[in-house]
Amino acid sequence: MEFYAEEGKESDHNCSTLILPALSIGNVGQLAVDLLISSLKAEKIGYLDDPNILPCVGNDAYWPSPPGDLTLPLEAYQSSSSALSLVQQRSPVVKGMMVEYAKNLANFVASNGKKHVIILSSLDFGRWHSIDVSSGLQIFYLSTTNMDGTDEDCEKLGWHRLQEYNPSQRMWKYLNNLAEGGSTMEEDLLFEDLGDEDYYPSLPFAALFSCLKAKGLKVTCLLCYCSEGDNIPEAFRLAEAASKLTGLNQNEFHGNEAGRWVIPFSWKSVYGPPADISLF
Repeated sequence: MEFYAEEGKESDHNCSTLILPALSIGNVGQLAVDLLISSLKAEKIGYLDDPNILPCVGNDAYWPSPPGDLTLPLEAYQSSSSALSLVQQRSPVVKGMMVEYAKNLANFVASNGKKHVIILSSLDFGRWHSIDVSSGLQIFYLSTTNMDGTDEDCEKLGWHRLQEYNPSQRMWKYLNNLAEGGSTMEEDLLFEDLGDEDYYPSLPFAALFSCLKAKGLKVTCLLCYCSEGDNIPEAFRLAEAASKLTGLNQNEFHGNEAGRWVIPFSWKSVYGPPADISLF
């Protein structure tokens, strides 16, 4: 993985907390990172190039009058005033290369002095076994603070550890082995008969979690369940969770939405124009 800085820009070493998405159902993690970048007015400092990410290009995602800048698959931003770094990912990983991508990213993050990595992602609502809608959309987490994935700070914020995390389960153990550079000789055996318990460690957030953990970094995954469709409400909730965990003061945002969020310009066309009312 190579980093290419924007002309005249450089990384602020005081921005030791990194926020990034793990691609999953509904693209909630990416939408939440979009919301944080626009609300923090984070500065783009460069982009990352990795052979395991599919190439793509698009228009500027955040400002109504872009200066002709192109958006690339992996872009790096920072907000020095908030001591935060952010990476936005806009295209998927090449099939079968998620662990390699996660290893490359972990090497890059560790070598650039990051201390805490926050991964934002979503989970399939159809897999949620203990549904409780009485408290609204719930945030689940997974942390490297303790061996069982728990974290006292996250518990104080009212979040629940992802119950399906079991570090002794075969797929989590296999993933950790790969992250630490272990052999893949048992790969065929492990994948012969996958069960429901193997779903969560097969997701992108799990590969990132394991590879970053293997580098000795503090990692916190913030997760929410959702379905495909309009997942902007889930993106707001996940961005709010990241704000609470990092101690961001939303009163410093300059948007008009609830919580003073600044809506990214690209969201205006996320789901196309409204339906023609003359049809009804």
